[in-house]
Amino acid sequence: MRFSLRLNNDLPVSEYVALAQAAEAAGFDQFWVSNDLFLRFGPAILLSVAHATTRLEVGTGILNPYTFHPAEMAMLAATMDELTGNRFNLGLAAGAGEFLKWVGIEQDAPLATVRETIAAVRALLRGERVPLDGRALHWSDEAYLRFTAPRVTPIYIGAMGPKMLELAGEVADGALPLLFPPEHYYGVQPLIAAGEAQRDPALGALDFAACIWVSLAEDHAAARRVLAQKVAYYGHALGPLLWARLGLVRADFNAIEQAMMVERDEEKAINLVDARMLRIGVVGGAAEVIKRLEPLVAAGATHLSFGPPLGPDRLAAVEILRQVVAHFKRGA
Repeated sequence: MRFSLRLNNDLPVSEYVALAQAAEAAGFDQFWVSNDLFLRFGPAILLSVAHATTRLEVGTGILNPYTFHPAEMAMLAATMDELTGNRFNLGLAAGAGEFLKWVGIEQDAPLATVRETIAAVRALLRGERVPLDGRALHWSDEAYLRFTAPRVTPIYIGAMGPKMLELAGEVADGALPLLFPPEHYYGVQPLIAAGEAQRDPALGALDFAACIWVSLAEDHAAARRVLAQKVAYYGHALGPLLWARLGLVRADFNAIEQAMMVERDEEKAINLVDARMLRIGVVGGAAEVIKRLEPLVAAGATHLSFGPPLGPDRLAAVEILRQVVAHFKRGA
């Protein structure tokens, strides 16, 4: 079993360092930080985390090739591996179309763009020249790294839609599918497996990280509020597959989006989040998390990834998750 912690890039940098050190002590294997627009710069956060830990792998969760150029992804991956002793993982995906619109970017050909990006980044890290005339990338033969990368960095795809999930199974080193709710694993696993059927054996086994949201605290009401805040911010951008799994449609989030993004009334938005939407994650303590995840592990999940909101006190939440990690490690 592998375990990872995922954070949004909306916290003070010092908090990531403390959380990463706690996660390493609790037996976690990986630490992922997002790079959502107009928040703190994720790669800089990861650098501070890497310097403060010795064993923990760090990763971008995720970069997109529309606002972060694939050439720069290769530069980042090679540099971070050099700085961390090969503890870096490159997480990428097409990004959220709703958020890309904020900066006037249309998410054109997302599947082809991600596929071409992965192929190009790997070639650059192998030290190759990468002339391209693809659907998304058009490079000359001057596209190559001017220094030697330590290795070909593992690439994880953050995926939600069926075709992107299949692509992750086919070409990625790892998959970071958002399981909203955790039981969405049963819908995601066959899609990733369909991609794995087309996989080049030379890539090796896929690291399928079952990415769930948890909000953990002894105070159940406080934990519930933290999860509701995150649902209010991201719910409208999740996509049809996840909405359907929750028994919802896009329109169910219209009033919440209006309150959160237009009126900027967070309390109103939080109060509009209902019980169906809260099934998106797990609220409570270690026992609640174990109960929800034991069926997934029994069904074959080998990597459990815990993400925001985590709870009103994130360090306390990591200590609660220490019990979860210990439980599943004993089972393994």
